[in-house]
Amino acid sequence: MVRVFGPIIVPMPSDIDPNAQYEAFGPAADEPPDEPLDEPADPFDALVVAALDSLPEAFRNRLGSVAIVVEDEPTPTQLAAVGAPGLFGLYTGVPRTAWGADDAAVASKITIFRGSHLRQYRDPDSLARGVADTVRHEIAHHFGISDARLGELARERHGR
Repeated sequence: MVRVFGPIIVPMPSDIDPNAQYEAFGPAADEPPDEPLDEPADPFDALVVAALDSLPEAFRNRLGSVAIVVEDEPTPTQLAAVGAPGLFGLYTGVPRTAWGADDAAVASKITIFRGSHLRQYRDPDSLARGVADTVRHEIAHHFGISDARLGELARERHGR
């Protein structure tokens, strides 16, 4: 199954039926879509698109070389690469703050993992917030912000 929201299409395996309906998201897959054809039919994909649409234009305009992909689960290789037992998202590529990033031979890729989100966030509102937080987090990595700095910013925002 391929789910891509950037200019680069990356094929990937799918263990979760992309036509499966999530209770909180409405009509069955065999019903005609109400949304325009350019809108994603999958409710999870729509949350990713909404998160991207909510970004300030200055950031959205600088994502042209980034493939934003939805995968069902992280691979063991992806988990091992970051030393994590699970992932909501993953940024791979050259951050824009790195010297020569505009001339990098490999495009950047942001992967959002559906399964992790669906297990963690059980209602539509928290799922939408979780997806938006993950999208912003991975985009921050594209702009050179480390996990440590993101943690500092979160603590400052929450007054801790």
